[in-house]
Amino acid sequence: MNKRKKIFILMTGFLFSTASLAQDISLDQAIQLAIENDPWFQGNQYKQQALDDQSISAGQLPDPKLAVGIANLPTDTFEFDQEPMTQFKVGVSQQFPRGKTRELKRQRLEQLGEQTVFQREDRKAMVTLKITQLWLEWLRQQKTIALIEKDRSLFEDLADIVNANYASALGKTQQHDIIQAQVELTRLEDRLYRLSEAADVHQAKLNEWLPVPIDNLKSLELPAISFSMPNAIDEMNSNGKLSQYFLQHPKILLLDQQITVGDTAIQLAKQQYKPQWGINGSYAWRDDDPMGNDRADFLSLGVTFDLPLFTKNRQDKQVSAAVAQTEVIKTDKHQLLRQFTAQANQAKAKLKRLDQRQQLYQTRLLEEIHEQVEASLTAYTNDNADFNQVVRARITELNSRIDALIIDIDRLKTIAQLNYLFTTMNDSTGAKP
Repeated sequence: MNKRKKIFILMTGFLFSTASLAQDISLDQAIQLAIENDPWFQGNQYKQQALDDQSISAGQLPDPKLAVGIANLPTDTFEFDQEPMTQFKVGVSQQFPRGKTRELKRQRLEQLGEQTVFQREDRKAMVTLKITQLWLEWLRQQKTIALIEKDRSLFEDLADIVNANYASALGKTQQHDIIQAQVELTRLEDRLYRLSEAADVHQAKLNEWLPVPIDNLKSLELPAISFSMPNAIDEMNSNGKLSQYFLQHPKILLLDQQITVGDTAIQLAKQQYKPQWGINGSYAWRDDDPMGNDRADFLSLGVTFDLPLFTKNRQDKQVSAAVAQTEVIKTDKHQLLRQFTAQANQAKAKLKRLDQRQQLYQTRLLEEIHEQVEASLTAYTNDNADFNQVVRARITELNSRIDALIIDIDRLKTIAQLNYLFTTMNDSTGAKP
């Protein structure tokens, strides 16, 4: 098989899989594809790898230093054997970081690398929420368009009835009724344009996250999004119990890890109170004197260390700064727990009202409005009502159906928001196919 044929087969297979994906994709598949193809995850893994490599490097001793030189060479003759103190020296020195600095630097970088695990889990939950919201908004626009398209035929039938009555001079039908019927049809058309625009925007935002653009929704059925932690929803009246659930959230665990890093940074700053040690050794070779007598070589050994005596404006301040930075993170954690608690309570209250409204629409309101439409149409047919009442009743019914759809969508979006708030490590959230 030649190269061109192989390329053709590969491209054909790719296009076929792309077309199949565009037709068969569901919300769960969209979420999975968005997570798998999010370049942020690859960057985060590179970051973890870099920190792991840096931690290994930080745990090593500094490279020793080698010194090579000539000492006390006379400048009048530059003869190496003229003066007894002329030497060829080779020396080696090694520095040792203060206290446990090496171990603590290694430990701190390892802890920074461990943060990436929590960042990835939180990112997965955020992508799940984002894709779900975009999907539901796009679905709302599409279902609203479908409702209007369905009702437009009813308005067209109503316009035909008005035209027929006006042409036959039956009843109270007047010319402005014909004009009003046409105006309402034009308004529906404009409404469809605006909804199509909004649908295109949400489609484009959703396709930004996917490797293969989606041309249309597979189904206009609402996805089944369930609570990831139903027990937590039941215990939302207690803020204390809520906080216990949120302590397992990846974003909170990330702050816990940052506090751990801060504690290590405090210990690292305290190492500045300890001296930094160094050892050095050198060997000096001397040439024989001009008479051929042997001269002894020299061996030198030494130890160096600094004296951190004046610590008020240096070491003390470094420790104080490290402590303050750690306290900032603890404050951020406390604030985030309060935000999560407030958002969960708000979502629960919203969900309760949405359930009540959903029940009201399904059991009473939609049926009552439909009866009103039928009654107004019957009254108009019998010349007991004007055309404006029929139109208003029909528009009210359409808007009520759209309102019921919005309630259903908002309810699913609220559940998705709660699922994000109650995310735990390795937790899976999203819709069921």
